[in-house]
Amino acid sequence: MSSATPSPSGPWAPLAVEALASLLAPADARWWLAGGVALDRWVGAPIRPRENIDISTMPGDLTALLAVLPPHWSAWAPDGDEVMPLADAPEDAAVQPVLIRDDDAGAWVLRVNIEDGAPRAWVYRRDARLQLPWDRAVLDLDGVPTGAPEVQLVWKCFSPRPVDDVDKDAVLPTLSEEARTWWERALLTVHPHSSWTIPVRSPVFPAKASWNRPQR
Repeated sequence: MSSATPSPSGPWAPLAVEALASLLAPADARWWLAGGVALDRWVGAPIRPRENIDISTMPGDLTALLAVLPPHWSAWAPDGDEVMPLADAPEDAAVQPVLIRDDDAGAWVLRVNIEDGAPRAWVYRRDARLQLPWDRAVLDLDGVPTGAPEVQLVWKCFSPRPVDDVDKDAVLPTLSEEARTWWERALLTVHPHSSWTIPVRSPVFPAKASWNRPQR
C-alpha cells in the first residue's frame, strides 16, 4: 500500500473489460460490469470516452473480490472529499464506492459499487420497490456478467448530466419493448422528477412480471 493517501481525483488507468473478467474469474463472488462501460458493451462499441470502469457486487461478496486482486493494488473508501484505506473504515461506514488503486502505477484502476439484492432478485438500492430477477438484471454478454442496460439507465436518471443524455440516446433504441417499458415505469415511479421523464409516455403496464416483489 502506498504511504501517502492518494487523491480521489488522481489519474485513472482503467482495466480493459477482458482483463477485468480474467482477473475476477477465480473469485467466489457475484459481480457484474456496471455504469457506462456496461452500456458500451451492450451497444457493441464505445458510446463516448470513459475515464474509469465500474463493477457492482453484493455487500457479502466484496471481501472475496478483493482477495483475488494483485498485492500491489489497494482498496480505498470515501472519507468526505478524500479517501481512507478500506481497512480503516468503521464497520458501519457507507463504503460506497470502493476505489481500487494500482500503487505501482500510481493510478486508479477500478471502481466497485455495492448494490442490494435478494437470493432471487436484484434490488434497486435507492428504492426497494424496484426489483428484477437476477437473470434479467445481469446479462451474460460474451462471457462477461454485465448489468442490463435498462438498469444502468435507471441509475443514471436520478440527476442526469449531458453525457448521460448521450448514453441514453444511444441505448434506448436498442432495448426490447419489454426492457423499454420496464425502464419507463421505473423512471416514472422511483424518479418522477428526473428531467428524463419529460418525453416519456405513460404506458399501460401488466400487473405482474418483474416489477412485483419476488417470492423468497
